[in-house]
Amino acid sequence: MSHSFKSIALVGRPTDLRVAECMLSLASHFYARGLSALVDPGVGLAFPPDSVVLCPEQSFATRADLIVAIGGDGTLLYAARLVAGHAVPLLGVNRGRLGFLTDVSPNCMLEDIDTVLAGRYTEDRRSLLAARLERRDAAPIRALALNDVVVNKWETGRTMDFETSINGRFVNSHNGDGIVIATATGSTAYALSCGGPIVEPDLDVWVLAPICPHTLSDRPIVVRGGSTIQLRMADRPGSRAQVTCDGTTIGDLEPGDALVIDSADAQITLLHPPGYDYYRLLRSKLHWGRGGYGNGE
Repeated sequence: MSHSFKSIALVGRPTDLRVAECMLSLASHFYARGLSALVDPGVGLAFPPDSVVLCPEQSFATRADLIVAIGGDGTLLYAARLVAGHAVPLLGVNRGRLGFLTDVSPNCMLEDIDTVLAGRYTEDRRSLLAARLERRDAAPIRALALNDVVVNKWETGRTMDFETSINGRFVNSHNGDGIVIATATGSTAYALSCGGPIVEPDLDVWVLAPICPHTLSDRPIVVRGGSTIQLRMADRPGSRAQVTCDGTTIGDLEPGDALVIDSADAQITLLHPPGYDYYRLLRSKLHWGRGGYGNGE
């Protein structure tokens, strides 16, 4: 599907000088090309006169044709929440650390972005998780996640006890520090540090990875995407967990509450310049071998 990009929103943390430099450069570049650069009024950078259009971030989904997220994967996850459910694609410029989602290098930023603006790119659709925190004495809390939904022990040095079920069938009783429920996209995030597998992002599967389980047999498992996963805390005094979606806290999980996770109706679309190769990205970020047998890069 071809897009026409006339209004391009810039998202990033301008307090990072590297991000600020990219935002200023892109704003001037778009202005020279006759394009509109949308920036939130709170950015506060000294853009050249008339080079940007001030627009609240919450309006990017309806006013932008493209969002350029400048920073690390956390910045792109934030941008994804802004456009979830809207047909606004995302392009990530890596000014963070690891950057599995922000794959455009600042060294060739203008060249790669011009290539995308010319219509030469790969579309990469990613699924989202829908989390619903059902509490005994309050309204449910709902949130979306591109990477993962995480349940972590909270305000205690002790492990927590909880149960999981999938599609109404009991799976396991867990004792540990929590659990990560990750999409294929999020398999290279927190779930990876918990011993979970790396999953090709176009596979429709989810990873359930226990965090520091007390029992060594409590291992990560992979389930079909679109399943319904439910977590319940054990009824133990002082039991309390924190629920986060893509690193943003949505609430506490206490005895009697339930966390339900299923597939969201919304998707997001990432754009990659030509030549995008997921395995090359893995080799670069994880410092794997460089091809071998004469195929080094």
